[in-house]
Amino acid sequence: MTTSAERRHQPAAPRTPYEFNHLIGSVARSRAGELEVSDVEAIVDVVGAAATVEDGDRDPLRLAEDLGAAVGAVRDRSRTVLPDTRSVSWSPFGALVPVLAGSAGAGASSIAVAITDALQQEQRCTLLVDADDPARSGLTCASTQDGPWTREISDQLAVRYSWRDDALVARLSTDLPAITPGMVPAPPDWLPDPAPDPLHATVVDLGHGGWRAAATPLYGAGGWLRRGLPAQRPILVVRATRPSLRQAEQLLARLQPWVDRGLATPVHQLVVNGARRWPTGVAGAAGSRVEALLDDALFVPHQAGWELAGITDDAVPTRVVDALRPLLAAWGLIPSPRRR
Repeated sequence: MTTSAERRHQPAAPRTPYEFNHLIGSVARSRAGELEVSDVEAIVDVVGAAATVEDGDRDPLRLAEDLGAAVGAVRDRSRTVLPDTRSVSWSPFGALVPVLAGSAGAGASSIAVAITDALQQEQRCTLLVDADDPARSGLTCASTQDGPWTREISDQLAVRYSWRDDALVARLSTDLPAITPGMVPAPPDWLPDPAPDPLHATVVDLGHGGWRAAATPLYGAGGWLRRGLPAQRPILVVRATRPSLRQAEQLLARLQPWVDRGLATPVHQLVVNGARRWPTGVAGAAGSRVEALLDDALFVPHQAGWELAGITDDAVPTRVVDALRPLLAAWGLIPSPRRR
């Protein structure tokens, strides 16, 4: 039985949607201690949707507590393994290649997988990191099956390892209905224990999280863009369309203040997915930041199978891998195709 004292301390039942959203945020903060705006928005969306469909398995406020607790646990752990004040050493990851989507549907996941296949075909030990929400990931079927090997990050979040031929795939695993930006572990927590020795390269698919990652290199998926040594080689993937170039310009503008402050690594390479050349008039839509990357842009031919079936555990078509080989060879990651 609830006592009169307990009733006095219980929050009043919300009377409007605004009050309910405020209550969700307050409950989540009670478990996290502090929350970024992006996390609060995500938690309110998820909990609000659960309450709307009247999910009998989860009490909305208990769900808000669980989500807030997960964010708090990852944040506290991240501050330990990757403090804000410490310079990052990327050496344990080998050559680090973060892949960002410049626009929705650009195909960052397909380019990340193609790079991974090109590396492993040259006997390079490669880790493919899927830093996106599992519900939105383009790499859900990239491995033959989810492996049983996990690394626990918190009570409700783990990194699960699988295989794509000889490449190791790391994906988030959770029973929670969504992954908020603050639940993405810091880069060191994606390495298996023990890590492959040697690990020649790590390819990170930021997927839909590219826009979030560009917001800050000190939080969530943005940690993969944080400046360190040896320097990463971030790739920006776009489509050969005016809207894609405009959206990519906004992503680069979002990242630019961190680059200017010396906290983030700038985009190293532009990859145009699904085209062999610029259609007439498209390149002229590029803003100043994207324009600086146009001369060295790499074109990857269209692959119809990805539009129908998505990325599967089948090997990436040879023509797509071959389009990326010159770039990887120029970076010294694989032998030059000309030597073949």
